[in-house]
Amino acid sequence: MIEFRGIRLQLGRFALGELSFTVPGGAYGVLMGTSGSGKTTLLEILCGLRRPDSGRVLLMGEDRTDAPPSQRRIGYVPQDGALFTHFDVFGNLGFALRVRGARKTEIRDRVDEMAESLGVGHLLGRRVNFLSGGEKQRVALGRALLADPDILCLDEPLAALDETTHGRMVDLLRRVHRDTGKTFLHVTHRLAEAKALGDCIVRLQGGRLADEGER
Repeated sequence: MIEFRGIRLQLGRFALGELSFTVPGGAYGVLMGTSGSGKTTLLEILCGLRRPDSGRVLLMGEDRTDAPPSQRRIGYVPQDGALFTHFDVFGNLGFALRVRGARKTEIRDRVDEMAESLGVGHLLGRRVNFLSGGEKQRVALGRALLADPDILCLDEPLAALDETTHGRMVDLLRRVHRDTGKTFLHVTHRLAEAKALGDCIVRLQGGRLADEGER
């Protein structure tokens, strides 16, 4: 479960104002709004990349407002995917496992399984610079999932995709959410995308809560 309690943050002329809402555990939450409404800023607060001026962030019922990112068990997929360009697909997918000191055989087995699940098994030896937009997003998603987070945050993950690829990625995200049972928080500016994916949808407008509710 994700819970924001009275979150406030002033950034120059922009402010997040007294935001409070909850994404139930295991739900596919969608945070939507126009550009500049504060979606990414709120996601960064959730992930521990920004600290609010006031208010609290609770994860699975525990106050994690002051916890560093490494202690929040959150997987974060930024809009551009932020893949490691000096690694191939296998290297990107296996990154978190290597950091945790997993054995080579475990890394190979888990990366192979994830790659096949996401439809990139044939790309494991390819440098990420030579991937399409949809392929990059699949790899970024797999890298985040292999870190075994409790919560997965996706910042406009489908924004740069063509219509056909967008539809396939929506289907993939639905399946991954169903299969993993994890709590998702997905940022988008597209209402159709929010309705296609979200169990609960929260809309921001000018740094404030416009509405929220189940789909």
